[in-house]
Amino acid sequence: MTSRSWSPAPARPDPTRQITLGGCASPTYASVPTPGTATALPLPAPATTVLVIPAYREEGRVGDVVRQVRRLGLDLDVLVVDDGSPDGTADEARVAGATVVRHPFNLGYGSALHTGYCHARRRGYSRLLQMDADGQHDATMLERLVETLDGGADIALGSRYLGGDAPRSSLVRRVGTRLFAKVASLWTGVRITDPTSGFQGLSARAIATVANDGFPEDYPDTDVLVEHARSGMKIVEVPVVMHERLGGMSMHRGARIAWYAYKMLVTLLLLPVRRPTPLRRRDTVARLP
Repeated sequence: MTSRSWSPAPARPDPTRQITLGGCASPTYASVPTPGTATALPLPAPATTVLVIPAYREEGRVGDVVRQVRRLGLDLDVLVVDDGSPDGTADEARVAGATVVRHPFNLGYGSALHTGYCHARRRGYSRLLQMDADGQHDATMLERLVETLDGGADIALGSRYLGGDAPRSSLVRRVGTRLFAKVASLWTGVRITDPTSGFQGLSARAIATVANDGFPEDYPDTDVLVEHARSGMKIVEVPVVMHERLGGMSMHRGARIAWYAYKMLVTLLLLPVRRPTPLRRRDTVARLP
């Protein structure tokens, strides 16, 4: 893949960051001229890309992740969705330079992502990137996701299995990953090697398809990829580097692996007959004007 470097983002005034439910808080830039003085300089153009980082109990890690992204100088906004963490996750992310949206209590990983999707949809971002808050995803790989989106993909799916040595995982998880990789490949018509990857990029079209009330609140993996394919989205896997988890707990661990497999299989079996609710418009969840 041809490497293309981003130009550093123009310096922006510090935004006033709000904590609210549902992903509807946005940065506001203060530029009010003082009476009798020269007119304030125009505000820089808003970023067209947002990076969504779902986080739960990631104090001690999320700040480093946000700072790593900021040091890259990419022209994007960073949104951390704190899923009701009882620790200092939200404060740490805000101090590091992220806009923070906070759930009042823990709703699940999928719900945190969905809040980020609705925020991006309402704010009109043309691209969305997502990565985990535990340090597993290498921030320098974000550029690869953007290049893939710019090349015409709707979903840029970062794969740890295409980029070299993947982080260690249990035998059960490796078997499960291969099983659902085959399922995803068959249903989407695209070779998928890492269906549980949370390191992704979404186009504006893809954002619109996930900002609805049918998005899974806990495990948005293979089923979401299949839904993307059914909606006509172009999925492209991208080789990325991932590291060992710096802390926290994986969703796919212990007895949860069995529950994950059962729930995912049932969800996949029901996809052919699943329909949007007729009780409200599809844009109600994102609260579009």
